[in-house]
Amino acid sequence: MADATQPDPNLWLEDVTGAKALEFVQAQNARTLSQLEGRPEYASIRAQVRNVLDSKERIPFVTQMGDRLYNFWRDANNPRGVWRRTTWAEYKKPQPQWETVLDLDALARDEHENWVWSGVSCLAPDYARCAVHLSRGGGDAVVIREFDIPSKRFVADGFNLPEAKSDFTWRDIDTAYIGTDFGPGSMTDSGYPRIIKRWKRGTPLAQAQTVFEGQKTDVSVEAWVDHRPGYFREGFGRSIAFYNGETYVVRDGKNERIDVPNDAMPTLVRDWLIVRLRNAWTVGQQTYPQGALIGIRAAAFAAGDRKFQVLYAPSATASLQSWTPTRDALLLDVLDNVRSRVFELTEADGQWQSRELALPGKGAARVSAVDPDTSNAYWLVYEDFLTPSTLSVAEVGKTGLTALKSSPSFFDAQGMRVVQREAVSKDGTRVPYFVVGRLDADGKTKGPAPTLLYGYGGFEVTMEPWYSGSFGQAWLARGGVFVLANIRGGGEFGPQWHQAAIKAHRQKAYDDFIAVAEDLERTGLTTRKQLGIMGGSNGGLLVGAVMVERPDLFGAVVCQVPLLDMKRYNKLLAGASWMAEYGDPDQPEDWAALSKYSPYQNVRADVQYPPVLFTTSTRDDRVHPGHARKMVARMLEQGHKQVLYYENTEGGHAGAANNEQRAKMVALEFTFLWRELGGAGQ
Repeated sequence: MADATQPDPNLWLEDVTGAKALEFVQAQNARTLSQLEGRPEYASIRAQVRNVLDSKERIPFVTQMGDRLYNFWRDANNPRGVWRRTTWAEYKKPQPQWETVLDLDALARDEHENWVWSGVSCLAPDYARCAVHLSRGGGDAVVIREFDIPSKRFVADGFNLPEAKSDFTWRDIDTAYIGTDFGPGSMTDSGYPRIIKRWKRGTPLAQAQTVFEGQKTDVSVEAWVDHRPGYFREGFGRSIAFYNGETYVVRDGKNERIDVPNDAMPTLVRDWLIVRLRNAWTVGQQTYPQGALIGIRAAAFAAGDRKFQVLYAPSATASLQSWTPTRDALLLDVLDNVRSRVFELTEADGQWQSRELALPGKGAARVSAVDPDTSNAYWLVYEDFLTPSTLSVAEVGKTGLTALKSSPSFFDAQGMRVVQREAVSKDGTRVPYFVVGRLDADGKTKGPAPTLLYGYGGFEVTMEPWYSGSFGQAWLARGGVFVLANIRGGGEFGPQWHQAAIKAHRQKAYDDFIAVAEDLERTGLTTRKQLGIMGGSNGGLLVGAVMVERPDLFGAVVCQVPLLDMKRYNKLLAGASWMAEYGDPDQPEDWAALSKYSPYQNVRADVQYPPVLFTTSTRDDRVHPGHARKMVARMLEQGHKQVLYYENTEGGHAGAANNEQRAKMVALEFTFLWRELGGAGQ
């Protein structure tokens, strides 16, 4: 293990745009490209993935605003993208006619800026004015510019903010709540807004009135406004740590905190206060279970009543993933043994009733309201590993789904199957995982096959089945087997599954991943030389940690936009916001746990590691590219020769800013995997 008390000789690589650091990046990029671009797999994978990403047959997912449906779209003709809209009548057609609202390619060309779309926030109910978020190169920091939809022009003297990690919330046409970099002391240690100000149209930002403040050690603060007709409310949120916060409502000019545990998530919906619990809560002489969704009349709660109704309670295998309101109902997205179930909750005379929606299969479903202010219609997107996405619309209380759009099959799935298995982790916990590929009726291959194991295991993020044309073309259709591990640290089985692997217990996530890898070998699906692993962000930390801990177990590693130096992660960009997940490395008791698995500190010269490809982005302003840079430098200094590195100069935390860059990145990663794991790969 490297001595963390000694100065880090690679700190110069944390200088993101420093000349010396970029020389290192350019040299490593050239070395990687020289090894991979010339291989026979590379050109075909890149072309196939680009065709998938640019396909005009993809589903144009939309958001309803007023009587129009809006979509942001990228393809070969619009590499940066176009924000466009259509009518319901047109959208139902196989090939809708679209009206361009904002052409990002034209804007970038006219303004000589590397604009990447980062979203939009429009003011209800007429949606005439919007705040457009534009990123330079794909980072989290954005420029915010007010846009007028009727004229399709930016408002020159409107609510415009320079580049920063900002929070913008419309209050009304002439007022906005702003959280941004107002100068020294206005940002948290995590690099997000600490102060919210009310900004009036036509006045300088410097004259905006401070209406809410958090602490420097908080993650961030934000404003919220409920524009639902008849229920106008406004307030603020304070994120104390990643899983703890406070929600305030403005009443009579004062900020009143909603009195629930700070690890719970309260939301006001019409006459109701809905609370999602991360941990059990005893109140009003009753205990409500961890992971439950509970509700009470907002007026009764304000008057002191604490008798909630349980709207959803988890089971040993089922947990609430998300919920969303329609005009008169709540929609619940539930995962039962990593399979989706959807419920409609409706209320009459103060009592809630539940109705389950029949889904097309046992894959993954996502629901969202079409227009939560005016309608009980909702979108449902269904997919699984071998079934392309289908977009349907449903109506609360009515039977059946109306399919509107379906993505094409981007790869030939004939002869492929999906099976779900379990591995037994080091402490006896049973860990589910999916296997996808050309399997027989027993879920076996004809012999050991090149296999890619993917995982995340953090931040209560659930790894559900998904359809990926890119993965299908680059891996499955070429004879590879794909495995998705549902390890602890994720949200597959609710908050307890996540909390089992945070801070001092982080090793359990790595034990789970290792157990799945060992199970794949034990059952004959693959061999160690044919087993590759891949993960990004926290998943990059995962594969980096298990590579260092069990180098004998894997044939190749793809480590994407990773955290790797856990001694300094809290000092780099947004790292301080993740201490609720990993712990504080400046505290001896936390560092005692972190130091055991931190890849940068534990990589050694006298150990043979599997071939590894690290990828990241210069413009990633969430997870610092210095993590991957320093890991590569250290491994090369130690004499490890099978280490490759590719850093895209754009792309932010997503790693790529457009389809061309994404296709190149995917082609490099899968060309590397085929080179190391064998098989046809053609």
